[in-house]
Order: sequence, then structure tokens, then C-alpha cells
Amino acid sequence: MKDFELMLAPMEDHTGPEFRELCYKKGADSTFTEMARISGLAKRNKSTLEKIKIPKPIPTYIQLIGSNVTDLNKFLQNFLPQKGFLGFNLNLGCSSPNMVQVGLGCALIKRISKVKKIVQTIKDYSHPASIKLRLGMNKFEKQKKVYLNLINKVDADFFIVHARDGKQILKDPADFSVYNEIVKTNKIIIANGDIKTKEQVKYLNAIGIKGAMIGRAALKNPDIFNDLK
Repeated sequence: MKDFELMLAPMEDHTGPEFRELCYKKGADSTFTEMARISGLAKRNKSTLEKIKIPKPIPTYIQLIGSNVTDLNKFLQNFLPQKGFLGFNLNLGCSSPNMVQVGLGCALIKRISKVKKIVQTIKDYSHPASIKLRLGMNKFEKQKKVYLNLINKVDADFFIVHARDGKQILKDPADFSVYNEIVKTNKIIIANGDIKTKEQVKYLNAIGIKGAMIGRAALKNPDIFNDLK
């Protein structure tokens, strides 16, 4: 990882191989696949396996969503990394009711022992493991700082913190004030949410954040990665 890494966010129906390659050429240091369900990968579901393909050696993290360690083991036993593969990223940020109702996405943020098992299982196969999370499933969990508890207790390679809780929508402003306390965990922290300007990047870098993940702004302008450098 670079001194300050600029990452392309995983976005459903948008971050396929072609767009990842475009953003990499435009200055993104690393990219992420769309999220792939662990259960689908374990079953060798064709459309799910298609999501994790890395056809060209573009630096890419594979994002996973799920919590079943048996399924994860089943998938990892047969997983062969392609050139460009940087590691797995566990999605604890999805706030879709379909995911939250079955205990996935941001519903997992408070289930620390479960998250620990998932991360350790990935590491047992000698693959890097990172986490992308929100500030909790709702305002109450944010106030209880469940995100901070997880970051402190889980041994992931880095944490991408989307500075909204699970009930907030993208029109709600991201809360940059949380980052000062989060960096005190001494973990590698990547900021996510409403990052569009060099001034924001300079601020995040100055307080000890190690990177920024860009999503919607990259859809509108893939050149944003070079613009922010």
C-alpha cells in the first residue's frame, strides 16, 4: 500500500473489469470488484464467480458479503488468485434491507466474534483480509461506537470506514469528525464517503488516514484520481 492510497469503491452494476481498468489508468492505485456473496461462491454459481474475475492484472481486491464460515472454507479451498489480486475485503457496509434482515452487511458490525472468524479464515489460506464498514447499523449504534469496538478488536489488514450509519442515505453528509478518534486505534484506516477535493485529501492525510476510497465521484469523472494526486 502506498503512503496515501486512492481506491475505486465497489459499486453494484458499475465496477466491472472495464471500469476498474479505466480508473486504474486514470490514477486509481487499487480497485474493488462488486460484492460477491460467499454462499454463491461456495456453490460455484456462475454469475457470482463472474463477479470476482480479474481478466487483466489490474490491482484488485475481491469484495465478499456473507458470514457462513463453512461456505467460506469451501470456496477458499478451490480459489486460485489471478494476477492483480490484492486480497479479500469483507463488506460490513451494505445497508440494503435484504442483507440486513439476514444479518449481513452493516448488521455484522456488532458481531465481533463472527467477523474475527471470517477474517481469520481468509488469513488461514494466506490471503490478505480487509474490512469495509459503516459507523453502525443506525444512529444508536453509531453513538455506541460499535465501529470503534470492531476496529480495535479485529485483526484486519486495513479498515475502510464509510462515515455514515446504515440508516443514512447518500444525500446525508458523511461525518468526517469520526476519523480523529478512529486513527488513534493505530490501525490502517481508509476514508470513504463524499470525498471529492484535494483539500479533503490533504486534511485526511494530515490526521493520519492512509487513503481515500472514491465511488460516485469516479462514476461522474474517472479522472478524479489523477486530479486528487
